[in-house]
Amino acid sequence: MNARRLTLCVFVTASVLPLAAIAACEVRSGPKTAALIELYTSEGCSSCPPADRQLSRLREALDPTAEAVPMALHVSYWDYIGWKDPFAQDAFNERQRWLARANGHQTVYTPQFFIAGTELRSWRGALRDKVKEVNAMPAAAGIRVDAKLTPGGTLLLDAGAAVRAGAAPATMYLALAENGLASNVTRGENSGVRLGHDHVVREWIGPVPITAGSARVQREIALSPDWNRAQLEVVAFVQDDQSGRVLQAVRAEPCAKS
Repeated sequence: MNARRLTLCVFVTASVLPLAAIAACEVRSGPKTAALIELYTSEGCSSCPPADRQLSRLREALDPTAEAVPMALHVSYWDYIGWKDPFAQDAFNERQRWLARANGHQTVYTPQFFIAGTELRSWRGALRDKVKEVNAMPAAAGIRVDAKLTPGGTLLLDAGAAVRAGAAPATMYLALAENGLASNVTRGENSGVRLGHDHVVREWIGPVPITAGSARVQREIALSPDWNRAQLEVVAFVQDDQSGRVLQAVRAEPCAKS
């Protein structure tokens, strides 16, 4: 990896290349609201694989100019039926419940999609239009992410967010996600099936309160030897604390190699 100089890049599309190509890259959100797409899923759920494939093939489902930031958050509450999802985190169970309550619901299920904080039940047919609707809104927050991979296997994150004066209380979150994952499921509803996943959240940072209109996070993440550095990506987003609406989202993508 060549780390001789810092390169600046601007987030303009939803496409992402491996973080392993980055020497250093600063990503800034644009004037439009990028659509944060959250999929709550589980390897123990037989109805989840089609939704996982939809997330992996997201570009095919959206307009060419769409700005979308996908995340797959694996929940653990189906582990009891016979298969323990290796990517599940209890924290994602709680986040899903919070989003459901913010949308006026008392129950959660898988697969469940939220677009910019709003539940999308008819994701097979309405995903494209919902992303277009979100993209048409001017961004209510600005985000900057600086991501660097060190030769020693540490990811250095420096992220900041800002909202306009007088805005409702908001919070920033960051996530480190991995693409190209797969499992050979041997028990439960998907027994005997090989499942593939993309945009799987591995590391979750937040909530980070936005005070006096801004927030900043600096963090060093020691990458697990099980993670493929060539398939990692960084997500950052700002969310309204009351309504759950996502004000802006970005993903870190590699800049030109030095």
